[in-house]
Amino acid sequence: MQDFLDYAIYLVASLLAAVVVLTLHEFAHAFVAYKCGDATPKLYGRLSLNPLRHFDVLGLCLFAFAGFGWAKPVPIDARNFRRYRSGLAMTALAGVVCNYLTAFLFYPLFCLAQLLPGGWGAQIAVDFTKYLFTYSISFFLFNLIPLPPLDGWRVIEALNRRRGRAFCWMQRNGRYILIALIVLHFVMSMLRRYLHGAAADVFLYCDPLGLLFTFVVPCVGYPIQALWGFVF
Repeated sequence: MQDFLDYAIYLVASLLAAVVVLTLHEFAHAFVAYKCGDATPKLYGRLSLNPLRHFDVLGLCLFAFAGFGWAKPVPIDARNFRRYRSGLAMTALAGVVCNYLTAFLFYPLFCLAQLLPGGWGAQIAVDFTKYLFTYSISFFLFNLIPLPPLDGWRVIEALNRRRGRAFCWMQRNGRYILIALIVLHFVMSMLRRYLHGAAADVFLYCDPLGLLFTFVVPCVGYPIQALWGFVF
């Protein structure tokens, strides 16, 4: 019974955290695009903090169970930007910048939640704030991967004045590479669950996304933890 309760708490906290992180990310894209001169996000109802306007069911579930996922892309028309390249770049970076800034704000909430008296309510608060922090960092890094349709590719698209063969090929096929990486991550993760020691490490090092979330996420989150460590 306790195991079921722990899993239910994890599931609720994880889904709620994923909704918050995804909503803030997409709202940041819409807000910056609007401020740069493009009213398209507002016309499509995306200039909103209402989660129902942003989340994709599959991406949300993946985020809740795997720690990364996606929402519906914010529609923009870059021709409306007052400055095309800077508007495109700032809009692309808005989501990841928002994720890192909110991770900075979420971490002290996690520290405070750990001071609450015991009980299932306190456990939900601890798990919820922990996932707010870790998902913000995970989404920050995941979206910086330079593959379409992620934000990292949008930055390259904004800064790259040339459209050579390599660029066009990646624009056409990058999303399939991303899907392959996600599938590989799930397969390697399942294999590691049934193995231990060196055998599990072999599958980890065959998993680029697994390496990213295992080693890079803690490194990126460490400055935030170290800074707030002077307070808590």
